[in-house]
Amino acid sequence: MQQEHIAAGKEIQKRTGKTFYLATRFLPERVRNPTHVLYGFFRIADEVVDDAGDTPPAEQAARLEELRAQATGRSEPGDPVLAAFNELRAEYGIPEAEVDSFIDAMKTDIHTARYESYDELAAYMRGSAAAVGVMMTAIMEPDDPDTALPHAVALGEAFQLTNFLRDVREDVVDRDRIYLPRETLAAHGVSEETIERLEPSEGFRGAMAEELRRAEERYREGVAGIRYLPEDCQLPVLLAAVLYAEHHRLIRNREYDVLSDPPELSTTRKLGCLLRTRWHWHWNRDPEAVFRRVSAVPTADRSRPGSGHGEGLPTR
Repeated sequence: MQQEHIAAGKEIQKRTGKTFYLATRFLPERVRNPTHVLYGFFRIADEVVDDAGDTPPAEQAARLEELRAQATGRSEPGDPVLAAFNELRAEYGIPEAEVDSFIDAMKTDIHTARYESYDELAAYMRGSAAAVGVMMTAIMEPDDPDTALPHAVALGEAFQLTNFLRDVREDVVDRDRIYLPRETLAAHGVSEETIERLEPSEGFRGAMAEELRRAEERYREGVAGIRYLPEDCQLPVLLAAVLYAEHHRLIRNREYDVLSDPPELSTTRKLGCLLRTRWHWHWNRDPEAVFRRVSAVPTADRSRPGSGHGEGLPTR
């Protein structure tokens, strides 16, 4: 990959993914540069549907098909990031099927704005989040990829679930999308109209609490596999998990109201997460132990309803 191609991906990541970019800076160069390229590719495809504006659905789908062809080498890449991604895919043996899964998930966003069940949402994430985890694992080159992969997939899903929970307001206002499953909303007596009106009802808070717990189960499973990654990749991946999960602390602190305004990590809070994680990592190289110590995710036995920690609605 040419340096200017890597720089193009890095600029996209620095501009659009500040939290992940911070963690990426701690990766070894052999992984950091491919990560910039991967992220650049993901964002280019994602922006086709997220920033579509008045672009007709057929044109969005056609653009994604162009990206698919360029990313898999079936046509000449028209962008430096896509050129670099094509080289990266060949070098690390990333299956075309993973590229197809990701592009197919992006196409789903063109015509699907609601999900009946978590199973439906999980099927979507198999392309959008799990494929990302598979590709990231490929460029890290763990000794036992078969063991590492299921955990990488879980962590990718955890990150995306956090994004869904953080961005409820943005998704419904800007894109008319709601990623909270309808079955969860119904169980808490929440209508879609309540979310569309940006009303943080008690039922909405309960639905958010339930989906937060679901995401945290994926974090625990994902972090449990960090030990299978190369040693020089473990801290950066752990840091990414701590940073993303920190949004859960903000969400709980505001009593699950993400409709009034979105929770955002300040620079001070990010640096605090970084310093705490590095400090504990210095003394204990067990990713799960450090994650339990510094992250916003409660331990499994304290996250069940009625346990008194992280469940239900906090009292003032």
